[in-house]
Amino acid sequence: MKTLTKEMQSAITPTMALELLKDGNKRFQSNLKANRNLLQQASETSEGQHPFAIILSCIDSRTSAELIFDQGLGDVFSVRIAGNIMNEDILGSMEFGCKLAGAKIIVVLGHSKCGAIRGACDHIEMGNLTALLSKIQPAIYDEKSETKNRSSSNPEFVEKVSTINIKRTLHAIMECSPILKEMVESGAVGLVCGKHDITSGVVTFYDDMSIINSSINNFQI
Repeated sequence: MKTLTKEMQSAITPTMALELLKDGNKRFQSNLKANRNLLQQASETSEGQHPFAIILSCIDSRTSAELIFDQGLGDVFSVRIAGNIMNEDILGSMEFGCKLAGAKIIVVLGHSKCGAIRGACDHIEMGNLTALLSKIQPAIYDEKSETKNRSSSNPEFVEKVSTINIKRTLHAIMECSPILKEMVESGAVGLVCGKHDITSGVVTFYDDMSIINSSINNFQI
């Protein structure tokens, strides 16, 4: 597998970028890694990098974007934070990655059995974690179907909140970054969201390359 160059990155469209990630996830599921010389890639990217994707995912140790999408050095910007939530620093990093570094797609990636989602469902308060989990609370309020057991002891409730949280983060990118919104609407950058099943390794994308007109207001980042 070749190291990405500026010319190779420029030739990738958002749709192609999504297919590269899907193909990589299929290899991961089959335990068939692409043939790469990582030491050589380290040398070849030492003077510059040209990633084709930005992946916002959770810090969970089982959800490394490079592994589950079978990507090498210099292929993706990996942004990781508990609960794959959004804040100003992450938005700024994404703006850099797309506007200045040329990435062609942004992926908001959640995962099953997420500890941050479980903690938010249980309204955990602990030091600085309190503020982080508060950013997941709107997803809990938006989940209306589970009326009896709305805690982490209800796996279905947790997964429904997780999915809502993923989609809210996608909306937040469009709502809070005029730079990224313009790039997405012009077709220069793709914006998708999905969920990684930590048991099977499968990543399911929810809205392939389609941008939802946000009706969610009052995001707090």
